[in-house]
Amino acid sequence: MPAPSNAAVEAPSPSLPAKDLASARHVAAVIQASLREGRRVEIERLGEFRPVCGGGFRFVPENRPCVFLAYVSEDAAKVERLSEILEAAGFDAWMDRLKLLPGQNWPRAIERAIENADFFVACLSRHAVNKRSCFQGEMRFALDCARRMPFDQVYFVPARLENCSVPLRIEQQLQCVDLFPDFDASAKRLICFVRSEMRRRRTL
Repeated sequence: MPAPSNAAVEAPSPSLPAKDLASARHVAAVIQASLREGRRVEIERLGEFRPVCGGGFRFVPENRPCVFLAYVSEDAAKVERLSEILEAAGFDAWMDRLKLLPGQNWPRAIERAIENADFFVACLSRHAVNKRSCFQGEMRFALDCARRMPFDQVYFVPARLENCSVPLRIEQQLQCVDLFPDFDASAKRLICFVRSEMRRRRTL
């Protein structure tokens, strides 16, 4: 039985510092107002509050595999297409231009998304390999995260968008996936791999 919408978010603990308490109350008020208006409210990587008939709501937990897509701006169109294919297959594709909110602390949000992702897909191209950009930092951060993963768990997936060189550190350690010449067919192979890896993880 769904709870009434005004119970969507519990009252923040009064033991929080005043500034944090005010922020938490503000977030709770925004969520409650959105639910009253019949909107969905997504809590990233946790799930979604959805309004139901009769004025209540239900919480649907997030259980889709999350795939972080790292890329450079020159490849945005190809990566957005990959994001659409992954989403259609039932994955949560994390692409900064689609996920970041106005005013959000984007460096911290990106780091948190990389840490929380089930897979990090580094979309490699001639632009990506040779350009000085945030993409290089995201790959380094993801490689650091990969070191904390269970030894046999696949997390960092290098994916070539075109025929290009692969950074030596990655080439020496990781198998690359080619998303060319047939982009859609290659994306489907990537999806099959992710599903297989998720099934394998559940049996461990």
